[in-house]
Amino acid sequence: MDSPRPLGRIEAPGRGIACMVGGSLLLTMNDGVVKWVSGEFELGQVLFSRGLTALIIIALVLCWRRGFHIVQARYPKLQLIRALLIIASTFFFVSALRLMPLAEAIAITFVGPIFVTAMAPSILAERVGWRRWTAVLVGFAGVLVMLQPGSDGLRWVALLPVGAALTGACGDLLTRRISHGEASGVTLFYSTLGVTLAGAVMAPFGWQPPGPVDLSLFALAGALLCGAHFLQIETFRFAEAALVSPFKYSSLLWAAAIGYLVWGDIPDRWTLLGAALLIASGIYIFHRESRGSANLPSW
Repeated sequence: MDSPRPLGRIEAPGRGIACMVGGSLLLTMNDGVVKWVSGEFELGQVLFSRGLTALIIIALVLCWRRGFHIVQARYPKLQLIRALLIIASTFFFVSALRLMPLAEAIAITFVGPIFVTAMAPSILAERVGWRRWTAVLVGFAGVLVMLQPGSDGLRWVALLPVGAALTGACGDLLTRRISHGEASGVTLFYSTLGVTLAGAVMAPFGWQPPGPVDLSLFALAGALLCGAHFLQIETFRFAEAALVSPFKYSSLLWAAAIGYLVWGDIPDRWTLLGAALLIASGIYIFHRESRGSANLPSW
C-alpha cells in the first residue's frame, strides 16, 4: 500500500489552478443536478440526501485506505468555523436563488475572488500586487459582460449573494491557513458533515419520499460535490488563495458548455466577449506566477 502523502503546503501553482478549474467543473455539474431536483424537494432534504451520499463515499475511501485518523483534526476550532462558513454560504446562495434571477445572483457571488484578494494580505500575509488586482477586476468585468445583470437597480435581496460570496471567501482563506498542517480529507470530512447535519435539521419540514430516479440524482450530486470540494481544498495546499481564486470564474464557462450540450443553449456575442476577458485574465495571472517561480511544477 502506498505511503500516505505528507502534510503541508506544496507550492505548485499549476496544480493549484488545475484543481480549482476541475473542482469548478464538478461543482457546476452538481449545481445542475441540484437545480434539477430542487423543484420537487425542499432545501433541507436536498442538502441532507446529497451530503449523506458524500459522507458514505468518504467512509468507503477511509475503509479502503485505513485512514480513520481523519476524524482527529489538528485545528478543531478552525474546522468548526470553516464548516459554519460553508453552511452559511450555501444557505445564503440558495435563498438568493429563490428570490432573484439566477443570472444576477451568480454575477454578484463572483465578487468572492475580489474579497479573497482584498483579505489575503492581512489574513494570510500574501503579497498581492497591482497586476494581479487588475487581472482579477478584468475577470470580474468578463463575468458581468457574460451575465449582463439587470439595470433596474439592486434590491435588499442582493445582500444574500454578497453574503454567500463573503462567507465563501472567508472559508477559502481559512482553508489556505490550515492547509500547512491539516490533511485535505479532514477538512472535507468536517465541512461535509456540517452541511449534512444542517440539512438534517431542516429535512423533516416538507419531507417527500424520493423515487429511484431521485435517489440516483441525489447520489450523483453527492459524488460530484465530494470530488469538487476535495479538489478545491487541495487547491489551497498548492497555491496562494489570491492566485487561484480568480479561476473560480471558469465555472461560468463550464455552465455555458453544459447548457449548450444538455439544453442546446447557444452563447450570444456578449457571452463570447465575456469569456474572452475571463480566459485572458486567467492566462495572465498564471503567466505572472510562472515568471515569478523558478521551479514551477508541471500540471
